[in-house]
Amino acid sequence: MAGGGTITWNSRFGFLMAAIGSSVGLGNFWRFPYTAGENGGAVFVLVYLACVILIAFPILIAELAVGRHARRSAVGSTRKMAFDAGASEMWSIAGWVAMAGGVMILCFYSVVAGWVAAYIFEMATGGLVNAAPEEIASSFGNLVADVPKVIGWHSLFMVMTIGIVCLGVTQGIERAVTILMPLFFLMLVGLVVYAGMTADMGAALSYLFTPDFSELTGQTLIAALGQAFFSIGVGGAIMITYGSYLRRDDNLPQSATIIAGADTLVAIIAGLAIFPFVFAFGLNPAGGPGLFFETLPAVFAQMPGGQWVGTAFFSLAFIAALTSSISLLQVIVSFGEEHTDFGRVGSAVFFGAIIFMFGVGAAFSGGFFDVLDKVSGTVLLPLGGLLIAVFTGWIVSRQLMLTELEQASTAFFGYWRFSVRYIAPVAVALIIIAGLADTFSIPLPFLGQTEVATD
Repeated sequence: MAGGGTITWNSRFGFLMAAIGSSVGLGNFWRFPYTAGENGGAVFVLVYLACVILIAFPILIAELAVGRHARRSAVGSTRKMAFDAGASEMWSIAGWVAMAGGVMILCFYSVVAGWVAAYIFEMATGGLVNAAPEEIASSFGNLVADVPKVIGWHSLFMVMTIGIVCLGVTQGIERAVTILMPLFFLMLVGLVVYAGMTADMGAALSYLFTPDFSELTGQTLIAALGQAFFSIGVGGAIMITYGSYLRRDDNLPQSATIIAGADTLVAIIAGLAIFPFVFAFGLNPAGGPGLFFETLPAVFAQMPGGQWVGTAFFSLAFIAALTSSISLLQVIVSFGEEHTDFGRVGSAVFFGAIIFMFGVGAAFSGGFFDVLDKVSGTVLLPLGGLLIAVFTGWIVSRQLMLTELEQASTAFFGYWRFSVRYIAPVAVALIIIAGLADTFSIPLPFLGQTEVATD
């Protein structure tokens, strides 16, 4: 039974592309723009940046440290680090919760990625050219209702994900991301340049970078907390797993800074690629999830060259989804290699098939889709991040963490330790409370809510 410790990334560049790819997902394209739009634009961006620095970034460092120390799966790594710290091996629950959250996300994430793939096809073949906005809106509803078509695109996406993971960490994941991520960045910059030349970039820049503090509310804070946490990709065992393939001489603080910085930059640049079109066409930036699959396609359908701009946009989103999905599958494949006799290919096919079937269930039932989304996003991922923060901040000794973060300066380590012990646990607990309150329609006075808003 092979563990993660027998494998290392071929290069630091390959690791960084894999880790950035796992962070840069549909959340950067789908969730960030409309969440910013719903929560005050620039003031949300400002709070979001603070949340990345104080909460998501410290947990990211903690997860990488746990993985590299033990060089095993997420479950095996948390268990071994607890043992080496002289603590109860029951702390492996942190790895179990994080792994469960990541796997559950992939069950419905692959369905959304299938929608994206369908839109690439529709855009590239001219199926939406010159369509009226109401036709675009109905086309998305028709797509979601066409279960066989959704399952077909979902199947294609899962076959690609499983195939890459079957090839291994270096020959599959690392090789794929070193091609896909540079292509992704090139296309993203090209789209922003095009938006600047043809749409209202000035309005977008003002909206994203001129804060109106009268828009700052408790709800803005919670939304920014959640976006920062989920965008960086902590809490789902990905960074523990990827960290297990790092060499001892890799600089964890520096790598974590690059990962968090790149992910944050992509989210903001995605806003600069989307909002110029939103303002140029007089649309509502707080358009909700429909901004991605209804509003923007309507813009692309009417603008000169929109067929190819739309194709590029959804291709970008597809690459982001694929680099995230392979990391989510790798989490449980690493566990399978360590705890079963399936081997890499057997684990990828076996667990991938189970995830595929759950995805079929999500395609058939919007209610089941929502359950997967709520349980993973509201409970498992933030709980996984909370447990990792408490584990590395309070259970693992200061000296053991110093050994893992030996390249960090005294001031940096002090900032990390204070954040992961005091700030991150409280903030993540707030995410859980707010998420559960929203799920059960419980008003939270400290958010300024008289009633819980519904989508």
